Amino acid sequence: MTNLQWTTKDFDVFKIDGLDARMNALTTIIRPKFHSLGDIFSTYFSTHTGDEFFTHVAKHARRTVNPPKDSWVAFAPYKRGYKALPHFQIGLWNSHLFIMVAVIYEAPNKAEMAERLLSNLELFDALPGDFVISGDHMSPEATSLGESREQLLEQLILRLRNVKKGEFLVGRHISVEQAIALSSDEFLQLTQETFDRLLPIYNVMVNKKR
Repeated sequence: MTNLQWTTKDFDVFKIDGLDARMNALTTIIRPKFHSLGDIFSTYFSTHTGDEFFTHVAKHARRTVNPPKDSWVAFAPYKRGYKALPHFQIGLWNSHLFIMVAVIYEAPNKAEMAERLLSNLELFDALPGDFVISGDHMSPEATSLGESREQLLEQLILRLRNVKKGEFLVGRHISVEQAIALSSDEFLQLTQETFDRLLPIYNVMVNKKR
C-alpha cells in the first residue's frame, strides 16, 4: 500500500506552473495516495452505511488551459459519478488538506436535504469546534463551526435550499504544517474519526434511519 504520510512535495504540486506540468505531478505524486485512500474508505463507507460505495478520483479532464488549484478523491454510492449525491471527500489545496461531506449544486434533491438538516441542527452540536463549514466547494475558504454555529450554519443550509447554486460542506481542514506532521497511521486514524462524526449528518441528508 502507498505510504499515506503527506509531505510538502504533495502540496507544492499546486504551485507548479502550466497545465501539463501540474497534471503530470498530480498523476505521479498525489493520485497514488488518492487511489490507496479510495481502497480503504470505499470499504469503510460500504460497511458503515450498508450501501456499496465507489471511489472517484478527480480527473480534471475538462481543463485545457488553467491548471487545477485543488484535487480530491470522492466517495459516493453510485459507480458513474458523485456530484448529484451527497458525498465524502479527501483532498488538497496548496494551503491545507480537507476531509469533508458535501452537497454541491449539481444535486437535484438538495432542497429536501437542506430541510432535513434544518430539522436536525442539533447534530452539529456534537461536532468539535475545529470542524469547518463552507458554501462553495471551489473555494479554499471555510469558517470554523465553533465560531459560526449560531449564525452562518443556518444561513448556509437555507442557501442550499433556496439558491440554485447553493452548496454545503462540513468537515475538517488540516493545515500543511499539521498534515505533514502526521504519520500515515495517524492520518488514517484522524480521517476515520472525522468520517465517523460526519456519518450522522450524511444519514440525515439521504434520509437514512440512524
